[in-house]
Amino acid sequence: MLPSSPDSTRSIAGVAPQLLAALSGAPRGLGRARSAVLVVMDGVGAIPLRAHGGHARTLNAALGKKDVAGAVFPTTTAAALTTLLTGVAPGEHGMVGYRVRHPQRDVLVNQLREWESAGIDPYTWQAAPTIFEQASDAGHPAFVVGIAEYANSGLTRATLRGAEFRAARSPADRVELAWELADAHDGALVYCYLPEADKAGHKHGVDSAAWTAALEDIDAALSRRVPDGVGVLVTADHGMVDVPAHRQVMLDAAGGWHDGIRHIGGEPRMLHVYTEPDADTAAILARWRRDLEGLADVISRTEAIDAGMFGPMVTDAARERIGDILAVAHSNRALYDAEAADQRGRGMVGQHGALTPEEWRVPLIRMGAFAS
Repeated sequence: MLPSSPDSTRSIAGVAPQLLAALSGAPRGLGRARSAVLVVMDGVGAIPLRAHGGHARTLNAALGKKDVAGAVFPTTTAAALTTLLTGVAPGEHGMVGYRVRHPQRDVLVNQLREWESAGIDPYTWQAAPTIFEQASDAGHPAFVVGIAEYANSGLTRATLRGAEFRAARSPADRVELAWELADAHDGALVYCYLPEADKAGHKHGVDSAAWTAALEDIDAALSRRVPDGVGVLVTADHGMVDVPAHRQVMLDAAGGWHDGIRHIGGEPRMLHVYTEPDADTAAILARWRRDLEGLADVISRTEAIDAGMFGPMVTDAARERIGDILAVAHSNRALYDAEAADQRGRGMVGQHGALTPEEWRVPLIRMGAFAS
């Protein structure tokens, strides 16, 4: 059986088109606004946000029952942020996972950090026009407010091109600057990125004091009054679940997990498994399904594409990056390649990538002119 995506009335793929329509004077789902701000709280799913309502009074007061959207598959930053910032699904923009195979070089590439070291051109690897390029083409000023260290990264050039980058240190500073830019530039599109909760969640878990402290900082920052006429949409790329150490599943060579396997990529909640060119992929698929029964859904690339899991369209470039076999973890389990040289990921508590409601459902909160 194929893993099913949780039902949602909306998708984060609709955010970019709606924001652009709001600026054009022909809003689709959002009210008119003289400027628009997109705030992304990395890693803050709708379910954990509601569960920690006492630590996020501003956000939860604005979060109605229907103010949610569905993320993308896999529920990972590279895939979901790119969908938010282009308006197309991973099968079209090509950012189909955390670590994927570079087809020409036959190596795994971390799509968050290894652009330069892997020699990847951000403009061809992710060729879909960004929301900022579309806004600029329509005559709208476009700004990104983020952390200074991200200003010139490969991921920034792949997903944020077309915007002027402005850096600020804290969530409060970033929100204040985003509000100021939107207020000072009529017709502007401003993106404000808040990664603090995601970082705290990975290190300490969603139910940790560190995560709730990060959420409190974000909520306090967003309690600042929105300038008149400015529309704000607050959302996330994905949520996360806590994975205790005893829920880690180790895939070691002694257990036959590497038989016929060339690379194990993706991330622990959703593996991209690439078989050897001469391997019997069907037999490997059957063996993985048998051995991971009850622990993960194991499907073929063709099954995933045919089911629309990567979106309605999958380009040839994206197809080559998707694993021959995909393993989507159940519940709060994580699947680790025991033979990988780098095992630091096993120390992560909060994780994402799979299709639980905690990972899939994200808030879609309207503030300012969009709330009226």
